[in-house]
Amino acid sequence: MLSRMLLNLSIAWEAILANKLRAGLTALGIIFGVSAVIAMLAIGNGAQQEILEQIKLVGVNNIVITPLNEQKEEKKEDASGKEKKPKFSPGLTLLDVESIQTKVPNVLKVSPEVMLETTVIKDGLQRSSKLVGVTPAYFDLINYQVDKGLMFNELQLAQAAPVCIIGRGVQTKFFSKENPLGKSIKVGNHWLKVIGVLESKNITQSSIANLGIRDYNMDIYTPVKTALVRYVNRTTLTKASIQKANSQQQQFVNQMSEKKEKKANNYHQLDRLVVQVVETEYLASTAEIIARMLQRRHLNVVDYEVSMPELLLKQQQRTKDIFNIVLGVIAGISLLVGGIGIMNIMLASVLERIKEIGLRLALGAKKTDIVSQFMLEAMLISVSGGIMGIILGVVLAVSISQVAGIPTIISASSVIVSFVVSASVGLIFGIAPARRASEQDPISSLRYE
Repeated sequence: MLSRMLLNLSIAWEAILANKLRAGLTALGIIFGVSAVIAMLAIGNGAQQEILEQIKLVGVNNIVITPLNEQKEEKKEDASGKEKKPKFSPGLTLLDVESIQTKVPNVLKVSPEVMLETTVIKDGLQRSSKLVGVTPAYFDLINYQVDKGLMFNELQLAQAAPVCIIGRGVQTKFFSKENPLGKSIKVGNHWLKVIGVLESKNITQSSIANLGIRDYNMDIYTPVKTALVRYVNRTTLTKASIQKANSQQQQFVNQMSEKKEKKANNYHQLDRLVVQVVETEYLASTAEIIARMLQRRHLNVVDYEVSMPELLLKQQQRTKDIFNIVLGVIAGISLLVGGIGIMNIMLASVLERIKEIGLRLALGAKKTDIVSQFMLEAMLISVSGGIMGIILGVVLAVSISQVAGIPTIISASSVIVSFVVSASVGLIFGIAPARRASEQDPISSLRYE
Protein backbone atom coordinates (compact mmCIF):
# COMPACT_ATOMS: atom_id res chain seq x y z
CA MET A 1 0.00 0.00 0.00
CA LEU A 2 2.78 2.40 0.95
CA SER A 3 4.80 1.48 -2.11
CA ARG A 4 1.78 2.18 -4.37
CA MET A 5 1.28 5.57 -2.70
CA LEU A 6 4.95 6.47 -3.15
CA LEU A 7 4.78 5.37 -6.79
CA ASN A 8 1.69 7.52 -7.39
CA LEU A 9 3.43 10.44 -5.67
CA SER A 10 6.50 10.11 -7.92
CA ILE A 11 4.27 9.93 -11.03
CA ALA A 12 2.37 13.04 -9.90
CA TRP A 13 5.65 14.88 -9.29
CA GLU A 14 6.97 13.89 -12.73
CA ALA A 15 3.74 15.12 -14.33
CA ILE A 16 4.15 18.50 -12.60
CA LEU A 17 7.79 18.79 -13.74
CA ALA A 18 6.80 17.83 -17.30
CA ASN A 19 4.27 20.72 -17.36
CA LYS A 20 6.00 23.40 -15.29
CA LEU A 21 4.24 26.34 -16.95
CA ARG A 22 0.78 24.84 -16.45
CA ALA A 23 1.55 23.89 -12.86
CA GLY A 24 2.97 27.37 -12.18
CA LEU A 25 -0.11 29.10 -13.59
CA THR A 26 -2.32 26.77 -11.55
CA ALA A 27 -0.39 27.58 -8.37
CA LEU A 28 -0.68 31.33 -8.98
CA GLY A 29 -4.28 31.31 -7.80
CA ILE A 30 -3.28 29.71 -4.50
CA ILE A 31 -0.17 31.91 -4.15
CA PHE A 32 -2.09 35.16 -4.56
CA GLY A 33 -5.03 33.85 -2.56
CA VAL A 34 -2.93 32.85 0.47
CA SER A 35 -0.74 35.96 0.30
CA ALA A 36 -3.86 38.15 0.08
CA VAL A 37 -5.36 36.37 3.07
CA ILE A 38 -2.23 36.81 5.22
CA ALA A 39 -1.69 40.43 4.17
CA MET A 40 -5.36 41.36 4.68
CA LEU A 41 -5.49 39.59 8.05
CA ALA A 42 -2.32 41.41 9.12
CA ILE A 43 -3.75 44.78 8.04
CA GLY A 44 -7.12 43.96 9.58
CA ASN A 45 -5.58 42.83 12.87
CA GLY A 46 -3.47 45.99 12.98
CA ALA A 47 -6.45 48.24 12.25
CA GLN A 48 -8.61 46.36 14.75
CA GLN A 49 -5.94 46.67 17.43
CA GLU A 50 -5.56 50.39 16.73
CA ILE A 51 -9.32 50.99 16.91
CA LEU A 52 -9.65 48.96 20.11
CA GLU A 53 -6.78 50.90 21.65
CA GLN A 54 -8.57 54.13 20.79
CA ILE A 55 -11.74 52.77 22.40
CA LYS A 56 -9.73 51.84 25.48
CA LEU A 57 -8.48 55.42 25.73
CA VAL A 58 -12.09 56.55 25.99
CA GLY A 59 -12.51 54.26 28.95
CA VAL A 60 -13.80 50.86 27.86
CA ASN A 61 -11.57 49.15 30.46
CA ASN A 62 -12.56 51.50 33.27
CA ILE A 63 -14.80 50.96 36.26
CA VAL A 64 -16.07 54.27 37.65
CA ILE A 65 -16.96 54.55 41.34
CA THR A 66 -18.86 57.67 42.37
CA PRO A 67 -20.03 58.59 45.89
CA LEU A 68 -23.70 58.98 46.69
CA ASN A 69 -23.98 62.12 48.76
CA GLU A 70 -27.59 61.67 49.77
CA GLN A 71 -28.70 58.73 51.89
CA LYS A 72 -32.33 57.78 52.51
CA GLU A 73 -32.41 55.47 55.48
CA GLU A 74 -35.55 54.61 57.42
CA LYS A 75 -35.45 53.95 61.13
CA LYS A 76 -36.08 50.31 61.97
CA GLU A 77 -36.95 48.58 65.18
CA ASP A 78 -35.13 45.55 66.53
CA ALA A 79 -36.71 42.62 68.41
CA SER A 80 -36.88 44.61 71.65
CA GLY A 81 -38.86 47.38 69.98
CA LYS A 82 -36.03 49.93 70.17
CA GLU A 83 -35.16 52.05 67.18
CA LYS A 84 -31.96 51.14 65.37
CA LYS A 85 -29.52 53.94 64.80
CA PRO A 86 -28.51 54.68 61.21
CA LYS A 87 -25.31 52.91 60.19
CA PHE A 88 -22.12 54.95 59.85
CA SER A 89 -19.95 54.89 56.74
CA PRO A 90 -16.51 56.49 56.40
CA GLY A 91 -17.29 57.29 52.77
CA LEU A 92 -15.04 56.88 49.74
CA THR A 93 -11.46 57.43 50.95
CA LEU A 94 -7.83 56.87 49.98
CA LEU A 95 -7.90 53.72 52.10
CA ASP A 96 -10.36 52.28 49.60
CA VAL A 97 -7.88 53.13 46.83
CA GLU A 98 -5.09 51.30 48.64
CA SER A 99 -7.27 48.24 49.23
CA ILE A 100 -8.32 48.03 45.57
CA GLN A 101 -4.72 48.41 44.37
CA THR A 102 -3.31 45.75 46.67
CA LYS A 103 -6.11 43.19 47.00
CA VAL A 104 -8.21 43.15 43.82
CA PRO A 105 -6.77 41.06 40.95
CA ASN A 106 -6.60 42.19 37.29
CA VAL A 107 -6.43 45.87 38.27
CA LEU A 108 -3.98 47.88 36.16
CA LYS A 109 -4.36 51.42 37.53
CA VAL A 110 -6.45 53.24 40.12
CA SER A 111 -7.10 56.98 39.82
CA PRO A 112 -8.65 58.85 42.77
CA GLU A 113 -10.00 62.36 42.14
CA VAL A 114 -10.86 65.31 44.36
CA MET A 115 -12.44 68.29 42.59
CA LEU A 116 -12.79 71.75 44.13
CA GLU A 117 -14.33 74.94 42.79
CA THR A 118 -11.80 77.70 43.41
CA THR A 119 -10.34 80.95 42.12
CA VAL A 120 -6.94 81.60 40.54
CA ILE A 121 -5.12 84.88 41.17
CA LYS A 122 -1.90 86.21 39.66
CA ASP A 123 -0.68 89.77 39.04
CA GLY A 124 -4.10 91.26 39.70
CA LEU A 125 -5.90 88.82 37.39
CA GLN A 126 -8.58 86.59 38.89
CA ARG A 127 -10.61 83.81 37.33
CA SER A 128 -12.75 80.93 38.57
CA SER A 129 -11.30 77.51 37.92
CA LYS A 130 -11.31 73.92 39.10
CA LEU A 131 -8.57 72.43 41.25
CA VAL A 132 -8.38 68.70 40.64
CA GLY A 133 -6.46 66.48 43.06
CA VAL A 134 -5.13 63.48 41.13
CA THR A 135 -2.28 61.01 40.73
CA PRO A 136 -0.23 60.39 37.55
CA ALA A 137 -2.59 57.50 36.73
CA TYR A 138 -5.31 60.07 35.97
CA PHE A 139 -3.39 61.48 32.98
CA ASP A 140 -2.70 57.98 31.63
CA LEU A 141 -6.37 57.03 31.80
CA ILE A 142 -7.60 60.07 29.83
CA ASN A 143 -4.54 60.22 27.54
CA TYR A 144 -3.60 63.72 28.69
CA GLN A 145 0.14 64.30 28.38
CA VAL A 146 2.46 66.88 29.92
CA ASP A 147 3.74 69.09 27.09
CA LYS A 148 6.25 71.12 29.14
CA GLY A 149 7.84 70.38 32.48
CA LEU A 150 7.47 67.30 34.66
CA MET A 151 4.83 64.99 36.13
CA PHE A 152 4.35 64.66 39.90
CA ASN A 153 7.09 62.54 41.48
CA GLU A 154 6.74 60.11 44.38
CA LEU A 155 8.09 62.58 46.97
CA GLN A 156 5.62 65.29 45.93
CA LEU A 157 2.74 62.81 46.03
CA ALA A 158 3.69 61.45 49.46
CA GLN A 159 4.45 64.79 51.15
CA ALA A 160 1.48 66.73 49.74
CA ALA A 161 3.85 69.24 48.13
CA PRO A 162 2.43 72.63 47.05
CA VAL A 163 2.92 72.00 43.33
CA CYS A 164 0.59 71.94 40.36
CA ILE A 165 0.31 71.19 36.65
CA ILE A 166 -1.74 73.71 34.70
CA GLY A 167 -3.81 73.45 31.53
CA ARG A 168 -2.85 75.30 28.37
CA GLY A 169 -5.68 77.81 28.91
CA VAL A 170 -4.31 78.75 32.35
CA GLN A 171 -0.90 79.35 30.79
CA THR A 172 -2.42 81.58 28.10
CA LYS A 173 -4.45 83.52 30.66
CA PHE A 174 -1.89 84.07 33.42
CA PHE A 175 1.52 83.43 31.81
CA SER A 176 1.10 84.87 28.33
CA LYS A 177 4.48 86.68 28.40
CA GLU A 178 6.59 84.34 30.52
CA ASN A 179 7.49 80.72 31.05
CA PRO A 180 5.21 79.35 33.81
CA LEU A 181 7.60 76.58 34.90
CA GLY A 182 8.98 77.30 38.35
CA LYS A 183 6.59 80.23 38.91
CA SER A 184 3.94 80.33 41.65
CA ILE A 185 0.23 80.92 41.26
CA LYS A 186 -2.34 81.48 43.99
CA VAL A 187 -5.07 78.86 43.87
CA GLY A 188 -7.68 79.50 46.52
CA ASN A 189 -5.86 80.39 49.75
CA HIS A 190 -2.56 78.71 48.86
CA TRP A 191 0.34 79.36 46.50
CA LEU A 192 1.26 76.46 44.24
CA LYS A 193 4.45 76.09 42.23
CA VAL A 194 3.93 75.26 38.54
CA ILE A 195 6.00 72.21 37.53
CA GLY A 196 4.28 71.32 34.25
CA VAL A 197 1.97 72.46 31.46
CA LEU A 198 -0.43 70.03 29.79
CA GLU A 199 -0.96 69.71 26.07
CA SER A 200 -3.90 71.59 24.62
CA LYS A 201 -7.27 69.81 24.62
CA ASN A 202 -9.30 70.58 21.50
CA ILE A 203 -12.73 71.36 22.98
CA THR A 204 -15.08 73.65 21.06
CA GLN A 205 -17.23 76.27 22.76
CA SER A 206 -20.35 74.56 21.41
CA SER A 207 -19.35 71.32 23.13
CA ILE A 208 -18.81 73.20 26.37
CA ALA A 209 -22.18 74.94 26.11
CA ASN A 210 -24.36 72.20 24.61
CA LEU A 211 -22.85 69.00 26.00
CA GLY A 212 -21.87 70.29 29.42
CA ILE A 213 -18.20 69.37 28.92
CA ARG A 214 -15.88 71.46 31.02
CA ASP A 215 -12.87 73.21 29.55
CA TYR A 216 -9.98 70.99 30.68
CA ASN A 217 -7.53 73.64 29.45
CA MET A 218 -8.58 75.87 32.36
CA ASP A 219 -8.14 73.21 35.06
CA ILE A 220 -5.29 73.08 37.56
CA TYR A 221 -4.05 69.70 38.76
CA THR A 222 -2.32 69.01 42.07
CA PRO A 223 -1.40 65.81 43.95
CA VAL A 224 -4.48 64.29 45.57
CA LYS A 225 -2.93 64.49 49.05
CA THR A 226 -2.13 68.16 48.48
CA ALA A 227 -5.81 68.82 47.81
CA LEU A 228 -6.82 66.91 50.94
CA VAL A 229 -4.17 68.30 53.30
CA ARG A 230 -3.98 71.92 52.16
CA TYR A 231 -7.54 72.56 50.95
CA VAL A 232 -10.37 70.33 52.16
CA ASN A 233 -10.57 66.88 53.69
CA ARG A 234 -14.21 66.06 54.26
CA THR A 235 -13.34 63.07 56.46
CA THR A 236 -11.50 65.23 59.02
CA LEU A 237 -13.59 66.23 62.02
CA THR A 238 -13.06 69.86 63.05
CA LYS A 239 -14.95 72.38 65.15
CA ALA A 240 -15.95 74.25 62.01
CA SER A 241 -17.27 71.09 60.38
CA ILE A 242 -19.31 70.24 63.51
CA GLN A 243 -20.83 73.70 63.55
CA LYS A 244 -21.56 73.49 59.83
CA ALA A 245 -23.20 70.08 60.25
CA ASN A 246 -25.32 71.36 63.16
CA SER A 247 -26.45 74.41 61.19
CA GLN A 248 -27.30 72.22 58.20
CA GLN A 249 -29.25 69.85 60.46
CA GLN A 250 -31.19 72.75 61.99
CA GLN A 251 -31.82 74.16 58.51
CA PHE A 252 -33.01 70.75 57.39
CA VAL A 253 -35.48 70.53 60.26
CA ASN A 254 -36.81 74.00 59.49
CA GLN A 255 -37.30 73.22 55.80
CA MET A 256 -38.89 69.79 56.23
CA SER A 257 -42.33 71.28 56.62
CA GLU A 258 -41.90 73.35 53.47
CA LYS A 259 -39.93 71.26 50.93
CA LYS A 260 -39.71 67.80 52.53
CA GLU A 261 -36.23 67.36 51.08
CA LYS A 262 -32.65 68.43 51.71
CA LYS A 263 -29.37 67.63 49.99
CA ALA A 264 -27.08 65.91 52.49
CA ASN A 265 -23.55 67.12 53.21
CA ASN A 266 -20.81 65.40 51.20
CA TYR A 267 -18.77 63.43 53.72
CA HIS A 268 -16.74 61.49 51.14
CA GLN A 269 -13.03 62.17 50.93
CA LEU A 270 -12.95 61.47 47.17
CA ASP A 271 -15.25 62.76 44.46
CA ARG A 272 -14.56 59.96 41.99
CA LEU A 273 -12.53 56.80 41.67
CA VAL A 274 -11.61 55.22 38.33
CA VAL A 275 -10.26 51.66 38.22
CA GLN A 276 -8.65 50.43 34.99
CA VAL A 277 -8.83 46.68 34.41
CA VAL A 278 -6.25 44.72 32.40
CA GLU A 279 -8.76 43.36 29.84
CA THR A 280 -12.45 43.96 29.21
CA GLU A 281 -13.38 40.33 29.93
CA TYR A 282 -12.45 40.90 33.58
CA LEU A 283 -14.68 43.98 33.97
CA ALA A 284 -17.80 42.29 35.34
CA SER A 285 -15.99 40.05 37.83
CA THR A 286 -13.69 42.86 38.99
CA ALA A 287 -16.62 45.25 39.46
CA GLU A 288 -18.41 42.63 41.57
CA ILE A 289 -15.32 42.11 43.76
CA ILE A 290 -14.89 45.87 44.22
CA ALA A 291 -18.56 46.29 45.12
CA ARG A 292 -18.35 43.58 47.77
CA MET A 293 -15.12 45.01 49.19
CA LEU A 294 -16.58 48.52 49.42
CA GLN A 295 -19.75 47.20 51.03
CA ARG A 296 -17.66 45.51 53.72
CA ARG A 297 -15.42 48.55 54.22
CA HIS A 298 -18.41 50.91 54.37
CA LEU A 299 -20.17 48.78 56.99
CA ASN A 300 -22.94 47.64 54.61
CA VAL A 301 -23.89 51.22 53.76
CA VAL A 302 -24.18 51.48 49.99
CA ASP A 303 -23.12 55.12 49.63
CA TYR A 304 -21.38 54.59 46.29
CA GLU A 305 -22.22 53.60 42.74
CA VAL A 306 -20.14 51.21 40.65
CA SER A 307 -20.68 51.66 36.91
CA MET A 308 -19.17 50.22 33.73
CA PRO A 309 -19.13 51.64 30.16
CA GLU A 310 -21.68 49.21 28.68
CA LEU A 311 -22.10 51.14 25.42
CA LEU A 312 -18.36 51.16 24.82
CA LEU A 313 -18.17 47.44 25.58
CA LYS A 314 -20.91 46.75 23.05
CA GLN A 315 -19.12 48.93 20.49
CA GLN A 316 -15.86 47.08 21.10
CA GLN A 317 -17.52 43.70 20.61
CA ARG A 318 -19.29 44.95 17.49
CA THR A 319 -15.98 46.17 16.08
CA LYS A 320 -14.42 42.75 16.64
CA ASP A 321 -17.38 40.98 15.01
CA ILE A 322 -17.33 43.28 11.95
CA PHE A 323 -13.62 42.75 11.40
CA ASN A 324 -13.94 38.97 11.81
CA ILE A 325 -16.80 38.79 9.29
CA VAL A 326 -15.11 41.03 6.70
CA LEU A 327 -11.75 39.26 6.94
CA GLY A 328 -13.42 35.85 6.83
CA VAL A 329 -15.31 36.75 3.66
CA ILE A 330 -12.15 38.09 2.02
CA ALA A 331 -10.21 34.96 2.91
CA GLY A 332 -13.00 32.67 1.68
CA ILE A 333 -13.34 34.43 -1.66
CA SER A 334 -9.58 34.47 -2.29
CA LEU A 335 -9.13 30.77 -1.59
CA LEU A 336 -12.31 29.84 -3.46
CA VAL A 337 -10.96 31.53 -6.58
CA GLY A 338 -7.68 29.65 -6.19
CA GLY A 339 -9.51 26.34 -5.72
CA ILE A 340 -11.65 26.86 -8.80
CA GLY A 341 -8.48 27.55 -10.77
CA ILE A 342 -6.96 24.27 -9.62
CA MET A 343 -10.09 22.31 -10.55
CA ASN A 344 -10.31 23.88 -14.02
CA ILE A 345 -6.65 23.23 -14.82
CA MET A 346 -6.83 19.67 -13.50
CA LEU A 347 -9.97 18.95 -15.56
CA ALA A 348 -8.16 20.25 -18.64
CA SER A 349 -5.18 18.11 -17.68
CA VAL A 350 -7.40 15.01 -17.62
CA LEU A 351 -8.54 15.66 -21.18
CA GLU A 352 -4.95 16.15 -22.35
CA ARG A 353 -3.70 12.97 -20.66
CA ILE A 354 -6.44 10.50 -21.57
CA LYS A 355 -3.95 8.27 -23.42
CA GLU A 356 -1.62 8.26 -20.41
CA ILE A 357 -4.52 7.29 -18.15
CA GLY A 358 -5.59 4.51 -20.53
CA LEU A 359 -2.03 3.20 -20.70
CA ARG A 360 -1.72 3.05 -16.91
CA LEU A 361 -5.04 1.26 -16.61
CA ALA A 362 -4.04 -1.22 -19.36
CA LEU A 363 -0.78 -1.97 -17.53
CA GLY A 364 -2.64 -2.96 -14.35
CA ALA A 365 -3.15 0.27 -12.47
CA LYS A 366 -6.30 0.39 -10.37
CA LYS A 367 -8.85 3.18 -10.37
CA THR A 368 -7.67 4.12 -6.87
CA ASP A 369 -4.14 4.62 -8.27
CA ILE A 370 -5.46 7.05 -10.89
CA VAL A 371 -7.47 8.91 -8.23
CA SER A 372 -4.41 9.08 -5.96
CA GLN A 373 -2.17 10.31 -8.78
CA PHE A 374 -4.38 13.27 -9.72
CA MET A 375 -5.30 14.14 -6.13
CA LEU A 376 -1.62 14.11 -5.11
CA GLU A 377 -0.80 16.25 -8.11
CA ALA A 378 -3.44 18.81 -7.07
CA MET A 379 -2.25 18.73 -3.45
CA LEU A 380 1.41 19.21 -4.42
CA ILE A 381 0.46 22.26 -6.48
CA SER A 382 -1.72 23.75 -3.71
CA VAL A 383 0.78 23.03 -0.90
CA SER A 384 3.74 24.49 -2.82
CA GLY A 385 1.55 27.45 -3.80
CA GLY A 386 0.52 27.83 -0.14
CA ILE A 387 4.15 27.94 1.04
CA MET A 388 5.08 30.54 -1.57
CA GLY A 389 1.88 32.46 -0.74
CA ILE A 390 2.79 32.56 2.96
CA ILE A 391 6.24 33.97 2.17
CA LEU A 392 4.76 36.55 -0.23
CA GLY A 393 2.03 37.48 2.28
CA VAL A 394 4.54 38.11 5.08
CA VAL A 395 6.71 40.22 2.77
CA LEU A 396 3.65 42.22 1.65
CA ALA A 397 2.51 42.83 5.24
CA VAL A 398 5.95 44.01 6.36
CA SER A 399 6.35 46.19 3.24
CA ILE A 400 2.93 47.83 3.74
CA SER A 401 3.78 48.57 7.36
CA GLN A 402 7.13 50.15 6.50
CA VAL A 403 6.17 52.02 3.32
CA ALA A 404 2.61 53.17 4.07
CA GLY A 405 2.97 53.41 7.84
CA ILE A 406 -0.12 51.23 8.36
CA PRO A 407 0.17 48.99 11.45
CA THR A 408 0.12 45.28 10.59
CA ILE A 409 0.03 42.29 12.92
CA ILE A 410 1.00 38.89 11.49
CA SER A 411 -0.40 36.18 13.73
CA ALA A 412 0.82 32.60 13.78
CA SER A 413 -2.78 31.40 13.61
CA SER A 414 -3.36 33.18 10.27
CA VAL A 415 -0.25 31.56 8.78
CA ILE A 416 -1.23 28.08 10.02
CA VAL A 417 -4.85 28.44 8.89
CA SER A 418 -3.77 29.69 5.46
CA PHE A 419 -1.46 26.72 4.97
CA VAL A 420 -4.05 24.17 6.14
CA VAL A 421 -6.75 25.73 3.97
CA SER A 422 -4.47 25.80 0.90
CA ALA A 423 -3.76 22.07 1.33
CA SER A 424 -7.46 21.40 1.84
CA VAL A 425 -8.29 23.35 -1.31
CA GLY A 426 -6.05 21.06 -3.37
CA LEU A 427 -7.65 18.00 -1.80
CA ILE A 428 -11.26 19.16 -2.20
CA PHE A 429 -11.01 20.64 -5.69
CA GLY A 430 -8.87 17.76 -6.90
CA ILE A 431 -11.51 15.12 -6.16
CA ALA A 432 -13.71 15.79 -9.23
CA PRO A 433 -10.86 15.70 -11.81
CA ALA A 434 -9.39 12.61 -10.13
CA ARG A 435 -12.69 10.73 -10.26
CA ARG A 436 -13.21 11.73 -13.87
CA ALA A 437 -9.77 10.41 -14.75
CA SER A 438 -10.40 7.08 -12.97
CA GLU A 439 -13.68 6.53 -14.83
CA GLN A 440 -11.99 6.54 -18.25
CA ASP A 441 -12.36 3.34 -20.29
CA PRO A 442 -8.85 1.93 -21.03
CA ILE A 443 -9.67 0.85 -24.63
CA SER A 444 -11.35 4.15 -25.53
CA SER A 445 -8.54 6.08 -23.88
CA LEU A 446 -5.86 4.30 -25.92
CA ARG A 447 -7.78 5.12 -29.15
CA TYR A 448 -8.35 8.76 -28.10
CA GLU A 449 -6.80 11.36 -30.40
